[in-house]
Amino acid sequence: MTTDQSPDEAFVSFGEQGAQLTYGSYLRLGQLLDSQHLESDPPAHDELLFITIHQVYELWFKQLLHEVTAARDAMTGGKVWWAQHLLQRVHVIERVLVQQVDVLETMTPQDFLEFRQRLAPASGFQSVQFRELEFLSGAKDATYVKRFRGLTEEEQQRLTARLDEPTLWDAFLDVLRAHGLAAGSDEEVSASMRTVAHDRSQYAAVWALGEALLQHDELAASWRARHVVMVERMIGAKSGTGGSSGSTYLRSRLPMQYFPLLWNLRSEL
Repeated sequence: MTTDQSPDEAFVSFGEQGAQLTYGSYLRLGQLLDSQHLESDPPAHDELLFITIHQVYELWFKQLLHEVTAARDAMTGGKVWWAQHLLQRVHVIERVLVQQVDVLETMTPQDFLEFRQRLAPASGFQSVQFRELEFLSGAKDATYVKRFRGLTEEEQQRLTARLDEPTLWDAFLDVLRAHGLAAGSDEEVSASMRTVAHDRSQYAAVWALGEALLQHDELAASWRARHVVMVERMIGAKSGTGGSSGSTYLRSRLPMQYFPLLWNLRSEL
C-alpha cells in the first residue's frame, strides 16, 4: 500500500493517537499536586485547606495579570472592544476571588491556631502578584518595594517594572484622546467624562469602558472588605504573621480607589 504522506507528516505527536500528551502531563499535575507541604507536626487537618486556597489565589492573580495587561495594551492600541471583553472576564474572576473566602471561613479560629505559629514570618502581605495587580490598576506604591526585605531579585525587578510601566488609567486616557477628548489634566478628564456621560450615543464605547474599569475597582474593593472581615473573624485584633497590624492594616486599605475621577463623576452628573 502506497501513501503520499512523508514519515514526518504521518507521525502524530499529540492527542490520543500520539499518546505523548495526557491530561496530567499537559497540566503538570505531578508538580501541581506535590506543591502542598504542611509545616505543622503533627499535621493540622486544616493546613492543607489553607495552603490550597492561597495557591489557588496566586493562580487567579497570575490570570488576572495576564488579562489586565492585555486589556491595557488593547486600549492603547485602539482595540476598545477587546479591552472591554477582557475586563468582563476580569470581573468574573474577581467575583470568584470573593466567593473563595467562604471556603476559607469553614476553618474555625481554633483550627487555624493549630498551625498559625508555623507561618511566621510569612504573610499575605508578601504576595508579589497581588501588588503587581494593584500597581497595574493604578495604586502604585514604591515604598512597598523598599520596605519589604524578603523579595528576591527577580521579584524586585517585576515590581519595579510595574512601577515604571503604564497603568489601566494611563491606557484609558489614551482612549479619551483617540476619541478627540481632552485628557491633559484631572480637570480636563472630568470635563471629558461629563461629555461622555451626557452623550452616550456618540461615546458609547468610551462610557462602557469607563464602567468596566469602575466595576474592576468595585470588585477589588469588595474583595478587600470581605478579606478583612474574614481576618477579624479568624484572628480578631492579633498582629499579622508577617509583623503587620493585621486587620487594622487591612482596614486602612479599604478606602483605596484605583480610579477616583470615575467615582467623582457620579457627584458631577
